[in-house]
Amino acid sequence: MTERVILLDGIDPVVMFGPNNRLLDQIQGYFPKIKLVARGNEIKCMGEAEEITLFAEKMSELIEYYQHYNRLDENDLERFLLNDDHMRTASSGDFEEALVFGTNGRPVRARTVNQLLLVKEYYTSDLIIAEGPAGTGKTYTAIALAVRALKNHEVKKIVLTRPAVEAGERLGFLPGDMKDKLDPYLQPLYDALHDMIPSRKLEQWIEDGTVQIAPLAFMRGRTLESCFVILDEAQNATVSQLKMFLTRMGASSKFILTGDTTQIDLPRRSDSGLLQAIRLLSGIDGISVIRFDERDIVRHRLVKHIVRAYDTEEKSQSEEKKEIK
Repeated sequence: MTERVILLDGIDPVVMFGPNNRLLDQIQGYFPKIKLVARGNEIKCMGEAEEITLFAEKMSELIEYYQHYNRLDENDLERFLLNDDHMRTASSGDFEEALVFGTNGRPVRARTVNQLLLVKEYYTSDLIIAEGPAGTGKTYTAIALAVRALKNHEVKKIVLTRPAVEAGERLGFLPGDMKDKLDPYLQPLYDALHDMIPSRKLEQWIEDGTVQIAPLAFMRGRTLESCFVILDEAQNATVSQLKMFLTRMGASSKFILTGDTTQIDLPRRSDSGLLQAIRLLSGIDGISVIRFDERDIVRHRLVKHIVRAYDTEEKSQSEEKKEIK
């Protein structure tokens, strides 16, 4: 264990750490392998020497930036602290491991701390719940794990499913047979598979049932053995639907649920089975719950700020409702 103290020369600690240490908490999140303690105008670092050295270099850049521009906010922290070199160092090179190679030869890897955690939990948990905002790569990483498991003969089938909430009663008015009507709701799953499996091979696997893509309602009555099963948009599964789905789990199977509890399309938020599942199943051996956040967003850089803006608005409205009550 290495310790080091970094002095904040000429910087107001409130500016560096933020109100209630909000910025310090964000800095800590970017350096998971060291412990940071703020004391006056000092930051005490404890942990791995290599990580502390990198942290000290980054803090030196931040201090120099503040002294020059007399400002520091979350966007500045993100720009200075969250980059590929840091992510590789903070994870001891784990981000270099390719899960699968895409159809264009491009390696598919975990790209954020929580994506990497999802990969690691795969080895110890048979049921994983990955909850967090859109664009964090929850489903994409899960499908990459599924494709790898199938290619390594760890499972015999991949089963991908989503609740077709938006379809509802209007489904019957759409043109085509049942597959034509449901495919638009399942398209994101097809897109991810096409990135990782050659089209001809994917068509063959879909035809022979090695890869199955179906709405959640089609899971009723089945026992899914030796399967890698992914339930996408799990926040839109009702309590009864999710209980039905989870009890389909058979021997030698892996289940991953992905969802965003801020985007529940059910009539009432309390109808969401994902909220209940997280509450009831957290802490059970063999079940892992991973909370993704805006730091994991890998889409356009503006998506991170959009998510943050909506979260702030939602928290503000929630506080107003509490005050009214």
